[in-house]
Amino acid sequence: MSRILNIVLIIIGGTVAIYAEADESQNLYILIGGLFILMVGLYRLSRQIPDKKPKDEFIKEEDDV
Repeated sequence: MSRILNIVLIIIGGTVAIYAEADESQNLYILIGGLFILMVGLYRLSRQIPDKKPKDEFIKEEDDV
């Protein structure tokens, strides 16, 4: 459920930012709000990605010597 919320935040934020940018009379506050929502969604989504496990190849090579 949390992942769906993050994706929805990204889509809404991107849509609002594009809408604010496309208008001739840009509303800066709408653009900032859209970018903020987009970044919150990206941050929340990136927190769920696990860290990359370190490779033990270097240690194995030292043992062989």
